[in-house]
Amino acid sequence: MKKPVFCLALATVDCGSASDPQTASRRAVPRRPAAFVALLTAILLAMIDCTSADAASKSKANQIRYEYAPPKNPEHQAIHDQMKQGRALETLQKLLSPLLLPYPLALKVAGCDGVKNAWYNDEVITVCYELLADFLKNAPKQDLPIGISRADTILGPVLDTFLHETGHAVFHMLQIPVLGREEDAADQFSAFITLRLSKDEARRMILGSAYQYQLHMPGPQVTVPIQAFSDEHSLPAQRAYIILCIAYGSDKKLFSDIVEKDFLPKERAESCEGEYEDLAFAMTKLISPHIDKRLARKVNEVWVQTVSTRRARLARP
Repeated sequence: MKKPVFCLALATVDCGSASDPQTASRRAVPRRPAAFVALLTAILLAMIDCTSADAASKSKANQIRYEYAPPKNPEHQAIHDQMKQGRALETLQKLLSPLLLPYPLALKVAGCDGVKNAWYNDEVITVCYELLADFLKNAPKQDLPIGISRADTILGPVLDTFLHETGHAVFHMLQIPVLGREEDAADQFSAFITLRLSKDEARRMILGSAYQYQLHMPGPQVTVPIQAFSDEHSLPAQRAYIILCIAYGSDKKLFSDIVEKDFLPKERAESCEGEYEDLAFAMTKLISPHIDKRLARKVNEVWVQTVSTRRARLARP
């Protein structure tokens, strides 16, 4: 495969002959350190450029794989069985299929020895049965008065978790530059992708996800250990406001009630349109070139076909 001209140009740089003592001496102690550093920087940037160009040339859609690992804890067998019967990972596979990736990305649910967590590493997204069990335990016994069902408070955070980790995968696999904290960027990635669903589904998933974060917000005054501020993730309350602000900024009419009912403070709501526009610009500039637009147009249809069945199964405790 033909390499970029810039990459080939580097191969023509003549650094002198090793057999020439004068040249060797000049190379051993550069007279112009700044120029030498500049050359090294150019070479490193070119290496990144060549790698990125090569990865982009190999990228293709339908690179998502999945695995339902057998649970270690017998109590999680029902979660495993329900997800498999409901084709949960297959639905996520189709939802993410428009991503143009240089190599496969695996979605995996697995037992984590009692740890409630999810992570991305080595082209594998792992979501623990323990975390999924926690979503089920925290779900309300009845539907919420704001038009969000019990099922949405489970499906929302599950979708958010997988999309959050997919954000990490995309940043890594496609070498997407991230300004600020990557965990916050992954939260924003998740919210933006969720908002690409139909308006009704987007509202359900956004508010369902925010509900789980809201459980860590028992009142107007919250006391947390000082160490919590050192975590790479924002605090649960901050993460909830990030999601709600992006949603409100994307469609003030659809999400007007979250400000009216003070789920999102009015002071923060004033800047949400700008925050959403900044996110939309970044996603369009950096992520959109790596999406198969033809497949992306079918995503909502795929989601609607399967989510109604999942809702029925999760409607009751």
